[in-house]
This record gives sequence, C-alpha cells and structure tokens, in this order.
Amino acid sequence: MTLKSLLKSWKSFFHLCMHITLRNWTVYKKDLIANISPTVADPALILISLGFGLGGYLTNVEGMSYMNYLAPGLTVATALFTSFFESSYGFYVRMTFENVFKAMLTTPIGVKEVVMGELIWVALKGAVMAFGVAIVLALCGFMTNPWLIPTLAIVGFLVALPCGAMGLLATAFVNNMNQFQSVYSFVIAPLYFLSGIFFPIPQMNPIVRVVAEFFPLIHGVRLAQALFWQKDILAAFSYSGTILIIQSVVLCTLAYKKISKKLIA
Repeated sequence: MTLKSLLKSWKSFFHLCMHITLRNWTVYKKDLIANISPTVADPALILISLGFGLGGYLTNVEGMSYMNYLAPGLTVATALFTSFFESSYGFYVRMTFENVFKAMLTTPIGVKEVVMGELIWVALKGAVMAFGVAIVLALCGFMTNPWLIPTLAIVGFLVALPCGAMGLLATAFVNNMNQFQSVYSFVIAPLYFLSGIFFPIPQMNPIVRVVAEFFPLIHGVRLAQALFWQKDILAAFSYSGTILIIQSVVLCTLAYKKISKKLIA
C-alpha cells in the first residue's frame, strides 16, 4: 500500500467517524441548556456547600483554603461523569432501544468507525465541559493564572477518553440498564472519592494510595491542580499526562474488542 492510498484510507476512516460525532452533537444541541446546566451547576453547588460548610473547619489544606483546594478536582470530575454516562447509559440506549448503530452498520460505517466516533464525541464533550467549568471557577477567583484555562480543555480530553472507554467496557458486560448502578457504585464512585479531589492523597491508607494510582481521574486531578495553582506544570504533564495517554490506548483498545461483539450480535 502506497503512502497516498494509506492517507486516503485514514482520511475516509476519520470522515466516517466524524459522522457519528456530529450525529451525537446534533441530538445533544436540541436541548442544549438542559444538557449543560447540570454539568456546570453540580460542581458549583458542591464547591459552595463543602467549601463554605467544611471550609469553616478546614482553614488550611495544602497551604490554601478548602475551596481553593476543591476547585481543580471538581473541574476534572466533570469530564469523568460526562464521558462515563455518555458512553454507558447513552451508548446503551442508542444501541439497544433506538437501534441507531444497526442502522449505521448498513451504511459504509463499520464497527471501528462507530466506536472511534463515540470515543471522539465523549473526549470532545469532556474537554468542553471541563473548559466551561474552569471558566466559571476562574471568574470566581479560584485560578492563579486564568490564561491557563484553555489547557484545562486538554486535561478534560485526556481524562474523558479513558473514562469513556470504561463506560463502553461497562456497556459491553451489562445485560440491562439497572446493572450500570453496580458499575457506578464499585468503580466510578471510588474513582471520584479517592482521587484527591476532596482531600490530599498522602493522607490515605498506603494500599489505597497504590490502588488509586491506577485511576485515570487521579492523574487528571494532578494536572488540574498544577494548572489551577500554577505549580510544577511541566512535571505533572510529563508524568500524569503520559500515564493518561497510556491508559487511553489500553482502555480504548479493550473497549473496542469487547463492545464490537455486542454491536454485531
């Protein structure tokens, strides 16, 4: 295969993938305000309730107020929930009840394009949501250098991709929508509460600290903290950014192999 034909093949593949991404955006924007508002409101409410509530007792966390400590983690958590719920509940509904993918597979779009298009969608959605929450929190004075806000979109993308792949893996194994509750309780909730959002990682049990290092979210939190506090940004991206890329490759590959069987069943 010549380089020209290879590039043409990749261009065609990407073009078909974007059809899935654009299809999801077309549906999503029909009720845009209702879809976006919980994503922005939830972190703000958590920040206010915990920040003003516990903040009165926790006056110094890592040398700053508790509200300043919470802000970076809540920004990245947005990417976690956005990507996971979209690629679990959302994907399951499109696959099982709406039969969207069955219709797509009768066209030149194949399984690879469906999976890649969905992953591109959740990654971009996570990036935009993290960016939006970062703007709100920066306007509230929680970010040292607001010029770094666009970089939070990159962090959101890097977090949403492996977390979206986890959602696809969950979809591949569940037999009905109720079973997603178990995945949330035993996988997503531990990621959320044990990734350094609410308290510093060194305070946790050593075993929990080791396990938490395998969580995609903990590395996203570290990147967000580095950007919000403008501390050790290069070191954070060199370590946590690299790990997120590796996790994305591994989890997306596994997700493709598992969900493909369900799509063509």
